[in-house]
Amino acid sequence: MTLAEAAVQADGLAQQGSQRELAQLRSQWDEELESAARNPDYRERAVAYRAIGQFRFRQKLELLRRGLQDESPACRGSALLALELLSRDHPGDVNADRALLHSLVTDPEENPAVRRLAVICLKNGSPQRDTIVILEGLAGDEDADRELRGAAKRVAELLRKKGR
Repeated sequence: MTLAEAAVQADGLAQQGSQRELAQLRSQWDEELESAARNPDYRERAVAYRAIGQFRFRQKLELLRRGLQDESPACRGSALLALELLSRDHPGDVNADRALLHSLVTDPEENPAVRRLAVICLKNGSPQRDTIVILEGLAGDEDADRELRGAAKRVAELLRKKGR
């Protein structure tokens, strides 16, 4: 079984609530996941960062932060997918990485898909004013990607409602 296949299996176990089996799978794949996240091949790193979320591996948040700063857009995107999954029940994960997410969202040189994923992650955090202002500014930026503007507008509205 590959790491990607094990991660899919782990995601299924997590969705079923099979915590014991999930914990066993985590312990079996812990070292391989760490190794893959340090692999020189960006494809291996991307699989590893995505697997952190699928395994619900909260102990690997620091490793995930490294993925958010990876040189590869594919790795940053995979790390963002994992962060979004982990932060659904733990807004503190997004809050801890808010500054980094803001920089990904506002960097016009960043990959548009990575920027959209960062916007989507922000929806799971606390409704902080600075985030809402950034998202509203992005939603009104005619030079930004249309899908990015739409995502920013939706998340800004959601955060405003959360704040009330």
